[in-house]
Amino acid sequence: MSRVTEIRYVGYAVTDLAAEAAFYADTWKLQQVHAADGLVYFAAKGHDELYVVRLRQDAVQRIDVIALATENAADVDALYAKVRDFGCRIIWEPRALNQFGGGYGFRFFSKDGLPYEISAGVARGTARVLTPGEAVPERISHIVMHSPRHQEEMRFFQDVLGFRLSDWLGDFMGFLRCNAAHHRIAFLPGPPCLNHVAYDMPDIDEMMRGIARLKRQNVDIRWGPGRHTAGNNIFSYFTTPAGFAVEYTSELEMVDFEAHQAQVIAPAPEIMDKWGVGVGGPQTMPKPAPDAALFQPAGV
Repeated sequence: MSRVTEIRYVGYAVTDLAAEAAFYADTWKLQQVHAADGLVYFAAKGHDELYVVRLRQDAVQRIDVIALATENAADVDALYAKVRDFGCRIIWEPRALNQFGGGYGFRFFSKDGLPYEISAGVARGTARVLTPGEAVPERISHIVMHSPRHQEEMRFFQDVLGFRLSDWLGDFMGFLRCNAAHHRIAFLPGPPCLNHVAYDMPDIDEMMRGIARLKRQNVDIRWGPGRHTAGNNIFSYFTTPAGFAVEYTSELEMVDFEAHQAQVIAPAPEIMDKWGVGVGGPQTMPKPAPDAALFQPAGV
């Protein structure tokens, strides 16, 4: 069955491109791999995805695109037909992509108005083995979104895009997988917007070293370090200069994509953070607000 198999990148528009680019390069420790036509691209050094963040300057901060991968052009076409038939608004039909890395794909708005791209055949980057002590992200781990109709969005990702349900936290947070990682996408109730993007760190020691580097650069932890129950991953959350939430994470549970059985985890204080020793909490994260450009194509 044609389905999404991975996350590619998140594209942001920000009002201060220089500050946001400096954060990703100098503080978050991604690698700038390309810049052209007002777009700046950053890769995670431990994975061969060509880039994981794309930035551009704009008067309005927004999510330009959340890009997802599938295996080949036939899968792109099959998923396009399913997305179209589901009634999502199409931004562009499947075509050769003229962006950095090329490929073949299409874009659409979710029923909430958030922009997604599904593509195949994008050029690969160069991954390398990270050296102990570097404390840099390996790759994008997962993305968490808000939706005023989050249970319906969960069904869309399963029935149309081919994700599998990994767990529910009560009835308000759902975790979806598209490969062996416990979750690549999760949904919370709220206005349509991005909650955060998480990046895998090689292990807990590298994550703590990364946290120390951020503290030295006066980037405060919003919440963490701690350990979640769903996915069993260690976490620490921060915000970029533009106010977007980002996470260092490690030890995300790996599951059998086909056989893993979802469970419903009862909410409790120790469920969101099993350790309970970190700073902050969910209440210290940026307050969700509707994305500023719902149903408005970025044009790039």
